[in-house]
Amino acid sequence: MDKVDIFTDGGCSGNPGPGGWAYVMVSDGNLMSYSSGGEALTTNNKMELTAVIRAIEDTSVMGVSEMSISTDSQYVKNGITTWIFNWKKNGWKTSSKDPVKNRELWEQLDKLNAANKIRWIWVKGHAGIKYNEMCDSLVRKEMEKFQK
Repeated sequence: MDKVDIFTDGGCSGNPGPGGWAYVMVSDGNLMSYSSGGEALTTNNKMELTAVIRAIEDTSVMGVSEMSISTDSQYVKNGITTWIFNWKKNGWKTSSKDPVKNRELWEQLDKLNAANKIRWIWVKGHAGIKYNEMCDSLVRKEMEKFQK
């Protein structure tokens, strides 16, 4: 398989709170696979990053040479395409000299991004985009597991 399209989402109820992450993998417009998981106490940003990391890891073992990743998280999209360069140059400090939050996840994502051909796309959340909505539904189901 040469190319896949991946949709990702993450979130939590409360921030921090019970959270979930999910991805959906599509090839030639057809649903191929999906995965999701969660944590009892986490943050929105950790779940958004985890969704992307898990998707790339799972896709990489399939021998996919190229992927597009659609995320409704500006944090993830801007972080990996823009902000990360200055973070690394500045010793993992933000422009306000604070330590970058979720550094270990950003470092993991940075390695995966460098090892794969990825096109990063931001999509508006809750806008009726089929596979983004599917991810959102999976995330909500994961969060519910920790709220009982």
